[in-house]
Amino acid sequence: MDKKMKLIFNPHANRGRAWNTAMVLQSIVERSGGGSWAATEYPGHATALAEQACLDGYEVIAALGGDGTVHEVVNGLMRSPAEKRPKLAAVPLGSGNDFCSNNGIAEDAEMAMQRAYSGESKSIDLGRVTDDSGRTEFVDNTLGIGFDAAVTIHSYSITRIKGFGMYLWAVIQTILRNHDAPHMIIKTDSETIEQNVLMLVLCNGPREGGGFYVAPGAKSDDGIFNYVMIRHVSRLMMFRLIPEVMRGTHGRFEQVRLGSFRQLELVSDEPFTAHIDGEVFAGFGSKIKQLKFEVLPQAIEIIR
Repeated sequence: MDKKMKLIFNPHANRGRAWNTAMVLQSIVERSGGGSWAATEYPGHATALAEQACLDGYEVIAALGGDGTVHEVVNGLMRSPAEKRPKLAAVPLGSGNDFCSNNGIAEDAEMAMQRAYSGESKSIDLGRVTDDSGRTEFVDNTLGIGFDAAVTIHSYSITRIKGFGMYLWAVIQTILRNHDAPHMIIKTDSETIEQNVLMLVLCNGPREGGGFYVAPGAKSDDGIFNYVMIRHVSRLMMFRLIPEVMRGTHGRFEQVRLGSFRQLELVSDEPFTAHIDGEVFAGFGSKIKQLKFEVLPQAIEIIR
């Protein structure tokens, strides 16, 4: 059997709309050299499939889905030793597709599928986060804490709107319903911050949420992550900041703090919500109060 390409397809991506593109992609795969298909059946399945594909000796593992599918596949890849780790290809079939946008992968799914066979490769950084229970996950795009995570959680219940509009409506819900700003002590390799924090996002690329340019200066291959912090502000001020975040111009406001780091530790006086790459890491009712985060430079190789 040809071990060149393993295709991990999430049929539930973009609220099940990924099926609409699957048949076209299958014909591209057949014309381009073939591959072995596997469909995900439950949360976390893509991680298990990617881990097994590594053991089976595939050269490239393609994540066909949204940012959550990429996240799971990346975590499966990272269970393989670096010297044996396959390359990652991504085909955007999700609602946000921020990983693809941030890494120069074609927004058109058919073109991205073609380039998975013929595109250039580059190495990118990842983050590794560990909470106070010892649970560890890898981050390929963003880790959001507080407001940012609540937006992700609310987006899961929105079914009639897709893409950027879905996230924007979730943002509005979050402003109205979730406005906690716990006191946090944040230590990086270069500074210590004590602040009541409404939102903190650790970024490996400029965009999340399908079109919010949270960290416009972030790059996935520079050996650092960027952070964006919004201190406790009024709901009215948060409404004022949202259009700025959409344009990436929010850094000019005094309520916003921007920086970069290689290592970070966070301690909060109250439990907080968190998402990783659009997947809930700590939901409402979370007991997490501490995180440790480190950047892993040039951790995986992607095709674009």
